Amino acid sequence: MNVTIEDISSVKKKLSFEVAAETVDVEIEKAYQKITKTAKIKGFRPGKAPRSVVEKYYAPQMEEQVLGRLINDSYFKALVEHRVAAITDPEIVESSPLQKGQIFTYQAHVEIKPEVEIKNYTGLTLQKEKFEADPKVIDDRLDEMVAGRAHLQTTDRDAAQKGDHVVIDFEGFVDKVAFEGGKAEGHQLELGSGSFIPGFEEQLEGMTRGEERAIEVTFPEAYGNKELAGKPAVFNVRLHEIKENVAPELNDDFAKGFGLESLQELREKLDENYRTQEQNRIDGDLRERLIAVLIERNPMEVPEAMVVSQLDYMLGNIRNRLKQQGMSLEMMGMNEESFKQMYRETAVSQVKGSLVMEAVARQENIKADPSEIDDKLEEIAKMSNAPLDAVKKHYAPEEARRGLLAQVAEEKVMQFLLDHSTVEEVTKDQLAASGQDRSKE
Repeated sequence: MNVTIEDISSVKKKLSFEVAAETVDVEIEKAYQKITKTAKIKGFRPGKAPRSVVEKYYAPQMEEQVLGRLINDSYFKALVEHRVAAITDPEIVESSPLQKGQIFTYQAHVEIKPEVEIKNYTGLTLQKEKFEADPKVIDDRLDEMVAGRAHLQTTDRDAAQKGDHVVIDFEGFVDKVAFEGGKAEGHQLELGSGSFIPGFEEQLEGMTRGEERAIEVTFPEAYGNKELAGKPAVFNVRLHEIKENVAPELNDDFAKGFGLESLQELREKLDENYRTQEQNRIDGDLRERLIAVLIERNPMEVPEAMVVSQLDYMLGNIRNRLKQQGMSLEMMGMNEESFKQMYRETAVSQVKGSLVMEAVARQENIKADPSEIDDKLEEIAKMSNAPLDAVKKHYAPEEARRGLLAQVAEEKVMQFLLDHSTVEEVTKDQLAASGQDRSKE
């Protein structure tokens, strides 16, 4: 077998093969011997048909088998011998006819992982957002927690107002004729929710218990039921009950509902979480800016296969997160195709970032020591508030452990880069003015 390899680009190669006629003949013979044993041809018992007859009926099957073996054997042998780091299956772009006694030739294109050589990765000058605590954040979070513990309670007020939940009976009429689906009893409706026909809820405000009222509205032109769309209607409504949201008092007892001793302790816990989240965000933004600078300084091509793989990974992540929230990609107005179109550039940047980090690790000989894994497992257990044994069990499989080693190595690379950079702390406004603020991207 002869093979020549040409660079099409930094991420694609062309492999040209010549397979000797003797090898072709041997493979053709093997294929026909195998086929003959099971061939079913009218007038002959299995395995007894003459070779000429078998060749007449089974030539396409023989060719499929032989081509598969010739290409697989020669292709993978060439990858090993010539150290081609292929990341895709071969794309056969040209091949000769398969004929006994003739050399078989074919050409294949294959994507490879690029050999990236990073330059100018030390001595960077970066800006980092300075954390400035906003006390209002804690007050807003407490308000959200109080609202989350609020419950509906029948009110002593006589009249309904916006924000109340009212229990009503209603029946709708168009041209004085009741229409299907326009009647309900004991229906609970939040005034101001906008869940009913425009103008309906507003006219319930001020109603008292037991009051009956005729509500006049007009169905929207785009209403789902075309027979009602754009038509004026009258709803006869009777109000039975008025309920209001009653929020708990923000005090020590409220904090005890979250397993804490006092409101002050709850505030301190929220403040701690807030500072941790903000610091993680700030550190993450800095890392993204650093990688973006390195990508800008080191232009590179990326294989399409790696971009596709990254998009598939991102898609799987978003589907899982949405599923946990009882949602789906389709509910967000997207499908797989539109998601991949929207996030393609992000995937390209992430692939480039990964290649940059790998290159720095290789050039600086930065590796993760297996002894560092135990420290990382303890860190994960603490951050996730999970038992250490459970975390160790999760990362026990070889693939999971390799992934953890890669994560530790990447963290070491990032620390190396930051240690060899100049980082200036600035306010968020200053960061935005400098053009380094990536939070809006």
